[in-house]
Amino acid sequence: MSNSVIITGITLVYMAIMLWVGLRARTQESSSLEGYAAGGRHVGVVVLFFILGAEIFSAFAFLGAPGWAYKNGAPAFYILAYLSLVPIMLWMVGPRVRELGVKRGYLTHGDMLADHYSSKPLGIFAGVVGVAASVPYLTIQIAGAGLLFSAATDGLVPFWLGALIALVVTTIYVFCSGLNGIGWTNLVQGVMMIAIAWFLGVAIPDRLYGGVSEMFTQIQQQAPEYLTMPGANGMGWGFFTTAILISCFGGWTWPHMFTKFYTADSGKSLRRVSAIYPLYATLLIPLMFIGFAGILIFADTPLDRADTVLLKLVIEVAEFSPWVIGLMLSGALAAAMSTGANLAHTAGVVLTRDVFGPTIMRNSSDTDAVKVTRWSVVVISVIAYVVALLNPSSLVLLLLGAFGLIAQLVPMTLGALFFPSLKRTSAMAGAAVGSVVFLVFQFAIDSPFGWHPGVWGLLANAVILAVFQIAASKKPETEETAEFASAPIQVPEAQS
Repeated sequence: MSNSVIITGITLVYMAIMLWVGLRARTQESSSLEGYAAGGRHVGVVVLFFILGAEIFSAFAFLGAPGWAYKNGAPAFYILAYLSLVPIMLWMVGPRVRELGVKRGYLTHGDMLADHYSSKPLGIFAGVVGVAASVPYLTIQIAGAGLLFSAATDGLVPFWLGALIALVVTTIYVFCSGLNGIGWTNLVQGVMMIAIAWFLGVAIPDRLYGGVSEMFTQIQQQAPEYLTMPGANGMGWGFFTTAILISCFGGWTWPHMFTKFYTADSGKSLRRVSAIYPLYATLLIPLMFIGFAGILIFADTPLDRADTVLLKLVIEVAEFSPWVIGLMLSGALAAAMSTGANLAHTAGVVLTRDVFGPTIMRNSSDTDAVKVTRWSVVVISVIAYVVALLNPSSLVLLLLGAFGLIAQLVPMTLGALFFPSLKRTSAMAGAAVGSVVFLVFQFAIDSPFGWHPGVWGLLANAVILAVFQIAASKKPETEETAEFASAPIQVPEAQS
């Protein structure tokens, strides 16, 4: 039996187990939109910890993070920096979002914005931005699965087929079980990916250098530029700092984070999860060790694609047995599949609830909404798969781009939670201008000072918001206008 067959067999068995776990999690709750989207709002600390962990740690963790460390060196630590800030935002924002969700029947980020600002168009805008940002994020997971399969099986399972297998498995259990399926599969996959990450992060430096300490000693002697800022490829402090800021802001504004805030059984559970959340972040430390391990190994023959450094070291250099490689592949796929399932699920809910709900499905029943949501999951997953086949650029850059777009919802979200005097015209104008500025600097013009384009978008967002807010405060408000502005739109009560 060839090594590729053993590796493929182990991985397929693992995926079959995940499919079984996901389908077994289906309950009667999944037949209602609230049950399908929020699991009945009674998810406890343990499952919530792994669900929220899977929101952040994805194929990016096993491919993008090591690749960034291999290519740039020290600048890769921006990832650990922003992950230390995200739990603070979860602590501050999560319980408030959950409280409002229970009182008002919210299921999405757009629900909250539309209700607070008495504006269905604003909810639709938030939904469109959320889905548009989720597709590249989902693409990362699908592309990562394809890369993992292709490299680990030495081409026996090609990129397109590996990505398709992972896509089909996750889509089936998300389609059938909704959040309950995601929660239980994430718990199993979270434990597995943490164990595999630490095993590889310690074993690879030990095999190739004699230990982590010796590895960094040799890098310091032979390639010291990788251990200082701006790193080997000139990633300056400007981009380093702004990447941390935009990732921190965007990290808690993702629509799939809001959907999961609504699932918690209490605000106390969310605060407990935010307190222990950094434990999940330790997953990235050994994975970055692997990236640093590739710096000297591939010094003479640099890799064409930095994202493949973990795969190259595990499969071609460290010479692990096929059984270990099979487990490695399964652990890495766990990261891609757990996050992919969350993204596809939330994007389907957001598309149905925020975009279709106020427009073509105004008079639809809860049963119809669940059906459309399930099929939206399928359609969005297929779109992301097609984008993945187009060979997207660096997984890190793709993710940073998605963060830049979703961060434009931060000002209006903070307004809805903590600043009730913020006008909806100010919030909408700021988000629209900020999104345009971000897209221009991301795709058309080089970002000034080398900063992350999302920061320029956020600055423009804040300026336009302030201008509109000041202008609105100077206008005399008629009694009719005041009455309209203070009257919230009616959000349909979720059916259990």
